Amino acid sequence: MTDNPSSDSPGSRDAPEFRPRRETPIGMLVVIGLVVLAAAFFGWRWYQQQQQKPPEPAPVAAAPNDGPAPAPAAEPTGPQNPVDALAPPDAALPALAESDSRVMKALSELLGGKNASAYLRPDGIVRRFVATVDNLAREQAPASAWPVQPTGQRFITDGPQQGGTQTIAANNAARYNGIVLLAETVDPAKAATVYAKLYPLFQKAYEELGFPGRYFNDRLIAVIDHLLQAPEPGGPVQVRLVEVKGDVPSQRPWVRYEYVDAKLEAMSSGQKIMVRMGPENERKVKASLRGFRQQIATGELAKKKQP
Repeated sequence: MTDNPSSDSPGSRDAPEFRPRRETPIGMLVVIGLVVLAAAFFGWRWYQQQQQKPPEPAPVAAAPNDGPAPAPAAEPTGPQNPVDALAPPDAALPALAESDSRVMKALSELLGGKNASAYLRPDGIVRRFVATVDNLAREQAPASAWPVQPTGQRFITDGPQQGGTQTIAANNAARYNGIVLLAETVDPAKAATVYAKLYPLFQKAYEELGFPGRYFNDRLIAVIDHLLQAPEPGGPVQVRLVEVKGDVPSQRPWVRYEYVDAKLEAMSSGQKIMVRMGPENERKVKASLRGFRQQIATGELAKKKQP
């Protein structure tokens, strides 16, 4: 669901008067006198309190066998799930800005040329993928940055079309069937190998996004875990169309639906998409995500191999 935040334009207010008020000479003398009396009183109280304080104990020397305090635990450095454990990166990868054809060739070999052309957006695909992955765990994931083509059909609801509460129609899930079926047919191990060979491009795009010293694969695993926590409603999901007033009618009003349930509406953009695609598709996508995560979570694989 896409929210359309509204902004209020506050009216102008009279500026408060900050100029100091002018005092009469008598008033000023009274104020000065009160300040002097107050200072004398509090100074006398402070002197009495200092006289009543017990003497501070002398410092006790540490015993000879006392060692230094333990150092705080160091923050983990380096990637927690190194990708080179999957496969070495391809030699002589192109620069990120010139990588579209190289990446699309690899994805066409993985998905099939027809599927890659039908579902993927080839321009800036690595940057699109990295930005979308990072956004899926946030409030907004703009469709303009997606690496996949938006679904062609409109969002389908049951109920009154003008105002009121509606429910997501059961046949709305069909909009996602193609991409869900494609995800199911991809071999997670092969996908992980392609990802590892191209990984320096994804890492570069992640750093350019504003995360130097951070590792995209660790972020990808965290976002997958976040999506796997998306709820699976047992019945029809209620939605309502957000009214946006303006002189120009919206050409795509269905993007302005929000969930009636406050907990669902508070979800991230990625979890909202998971719920919107229908319970059956959601379970299938989660299965595909688990399979891919199992391949790229190399840190957890290394721990399992330890005796």
